[in-house]
Amino acid sequence: MALIPTPSQTVGPFFHYALDHPKWADLTGGGKAKGQVIRVAGRVLDGEGAALPDVMLELWQANAAGKYAHPEDKQDKPVDPAFRGFGRVSTAKDGSYAFTTIRPGAVPGRGNTLQAPHINVSVFGRGLLKRLCTRIYFADLAKENDADPLLASIEDAAARRTLLATPEGGNYRFDIVLQGERETAFLDV
Repeated sequence: MALIPTPSQTVGPFFHYALDHPKWADLTGGGKAKGQVIRVAGRVLDGEGAALPDVMLELWQANAAGKYAHPEDKQDKPVDPAFRGFGRVSTAKDGSYAFTTIRPGAVPGRGNTLQAPHINVSVFGRGLLKRLCTRIYFADLAKENDADPLLASIEDAAARRTLLATPEGGNYRFDIVLQGERETAFLDV
């Protein structure tokens, strides 16, 4: 008897019900973390601009001093016990999401070159067999962004701009577009 492979299946829809916990959308420990508290909000959209509900975003970032809450981060920088550094948030029916965090500090990259402050984001959703990885940089940190090795490696200026969260009333807006003309730059990790 010949074996017939089973076709691959997409994940979900279950993120909102199984993996989203409202407390995970606040990385500040209820506002107790050190640093500038910010709110990042936006929408997750398909290539035609339609909202994508039931998408989950995983967030991972350094604290205000530029240190990750991870044992492999051996930098001589302070750990902030109130700051989690990891979070999750899911999109609503209109594709919107929001989370509260602190503005991260700069972290060293390859060859100890400093990376601009950023938030690492993994996108999980219907129809995605593998997570998509991207970063959120801050448009109002032009000097730091200009020196960032990852941003500098993206030759297309329009693609680079898709990684910049724009200031909006003291907070930041960051939309994620999964495909098409305004597609967010995703990283091959």
